[in-house]
Amino acid sequence: MAENFHFELVAPERLLFSGEVEAVIVPSVNGDITVLAKHAPLMAVLKPGVITVETPGKAQAIFVRGGFADVRPEGLTILAEQAVPVEELTDELIDVVIKEAEKAVDAATDDDQRRIALERLGQLQEVRGLLNS
Repeated sequence: MAENFHFELVAPERLLFSGEVEAVIVPSVNGDITVLAKHAPLMAVLKPGVITVETPGKAQAIFVRGGFADVRPEGLTILAEQAVPVEELTDELIDVVIKEAEKAVDAATDDDQRRIALERLGQLQEVRGLLNS
């Protein structure tokens, strides 16, 4: 039996999860991170993607648009820019987020901003593809 740890997922509009979990898979800009009990302290920037929360006997998927993950000895806290349980996610919401990303590409004033905006747009399009498959 896996050891549990405390996890909280906070978005501006609501607390999406607070409780004991076995594992959380986090989409970071440096690759997916699987956080287990007693994970080394870590701070990571999130990319748009799906967080998988594993509790005894079930898994929950939550879409995040970005944010930060903070792993500490007490557990994991994620502060998300936007977070929606996958079962509540609609094509319309993904389309709105992708349109916002496309506007950010068009509004970029230098190469670095444009590169970052294009990367985010690509990540969102990848998420849409995963969710529609």
